[in-house]
Amino acid sequence: MTSETITADAAGTWKLGDLSVSRVGLGAMRLTGSAAFHHGTPSDRERSIAILHKAIELGVNHIDTAAFYFSALRSANELINSALAPYSDDLVIATKVGPYRDHAGEWGTSARPDELRGHVEENLRQLGRDHLDVVYLRRMRQDSIAEHFGALAELREAGLIRHLGVSAVEPRHLAEAQAIAPVVSVQNRYAVDRPDPVDDEVLRICAEQGIAFVPFYAVAGEAGAEGATTAHDEEVLAVARAHGASPTQVRIAWTLHQGPHVLAIPGTGNPDHLVENVAAGALRLTADELSRLDAARQQTG
Repeated sequence: MTSETITADAAGTWKLGDLSVSRVGLGAMRLTGSAAFHHGTPSDRERSIAILHKAIELGVNHIDTAAFYFSALRSANELINSALAPYSDDLVIATKVGPYRDHAGEWGTSARPDELRGHVEENLRQLGRDHLDVVYLRRMRQDSIAEHFGALAELREAGLIRHLGVSAVEPRHLAEAQAIAPVVSVQNRYAVDRPDPVDDEVLRICAEQGIAFVPFYAVAGEAGAEGATTAHDEEVLAVARAHGASPTQVRIAWTLHQGPHVLAIPGTGNPDHLVENVAAGALRLTADELSRLDAARQQTG
């Protein structure tokens, strides 16, 4: 499939609350280096800024980031601020709070509820904004998220946050959050080669309730923070050959085919890969191809 003239419009849109976003967005994790966090080598700053400019040119208006996305030399939020501020009215920037890395890049203890305001304010400062469009509470193994989510709900009431989401949650955590404040999106790990009945149930609940489901590591697979996987299932490779597409494009297309409420946020530090990722929004898989990919997915469990 050709990629050059395909824009984010090809995948359609969904609403995060009152904010309309393209279903193919951009994850900012890989803007900072050859792999996420302290892995790999820091990115070339101008190349990362060019990726952000290109994303906007291609119609992407949903960027997923976090203050803890940084390498030895690069900060995703600083790159976004430098490249895109002053921000256009239709650009939606989502961030997440809960995890914490110190200035040396080491993971620290996840935030207590009373520390979440500081996490939100740090994102505001880095992005140069007076409010955040969407803030996810990333659950860090706690059994209940009520106190943490309640702290974010207070910041929403104070005008620092427009909409709230939750991440790495089970159905009971989603219900717990919804009892406190509206949830517009859920961000869980989800991929064509990673079956998980709990996440399948969260996906189903989100569809029923009109909540966006935003998978992370959908392209990276088991490689996770290290970058995009090269271990593609034979069915993924066969579908890619049939469409003249890349395995990565098939992974993104499969993600989008899970429902109109599903958003893709593939990350990349390569401008060519960005064009390819956005073009995947135009890839239409047949019912037979989806069945084969789903069957292969269950066999990996």
